[in-house]
Amino acid sequence: MSRNVRVLHCTPEDVFEVLGDGWLYPSWVVGASRMREVDETWPMAGAELHHSFGVWPALINDKTVVEQFVTGTMMVMRARGWPIGEARVTIDVKPRGDECVVRIQEEAVAGPGRFVPTALMDIALHWRNDETLHRLAYLAEGMAARRTALTTAEQEMAASGETQQSVAAPADDAHEPDEPGESESPPPVASSDEGDAEQPATPQGGAPQT
Repeated sequence: MSRNVRVLHCTPEDVFEVLGDGWLYPSWVVGASRMREVDETWPMAGAELHHSFGVWPALINDKTVVEQFVTGTMMVMRARGWPIGEARVTIDVKPRGDECVVRIQEEAVAGPGRFVPTALMDIALHWRNDETLHRLAYLAEGMAARRTALTTAEQEMAASGETQQSVAAPADDAHEPDEPGESESPPPVASSDEGDAEQPATPQGGAPQT
């Protein structure tokens, strides 16, 4: 049985917000390429997801069925992808402070996958589910209602320098700062009457009297 564990920077409730939305299934399950239908009772036990696996146009239509569901704690699914076979996938979520620990266990239960040596199958499943948890972290952390730390995506962007580029770009609705002096009011302009009063009288045809 293959096991993968990852610490996510969000709460178990945030993780189950993603797991509870069947339409997001192809966004975090490696190999699932599109969603066709989701039962209204998802993610309760017995509910089904109708999806497709593979890369277009070589797609296989099949389904995943929930075998057990405990809100905020555990979800067990039987994922089908014939002719490859079927696998039982167990997701456990436990709180750890402001974060949580997510574990995925997967084993082949029907079809040709059962006859692949366990050591070889575990290597392939571990590699795939490492990316599955990576994607789940993007979604659960990014959609979290209350953030207490940088998300996985933010940490990766900071490490690659991508964050600085995005921060430097101003938002479309951001207020552009005023140019120096633009915010100051112009000096008052004297009226024409006051200006005339300040000028010395000039006799006709001559220079101003002293």
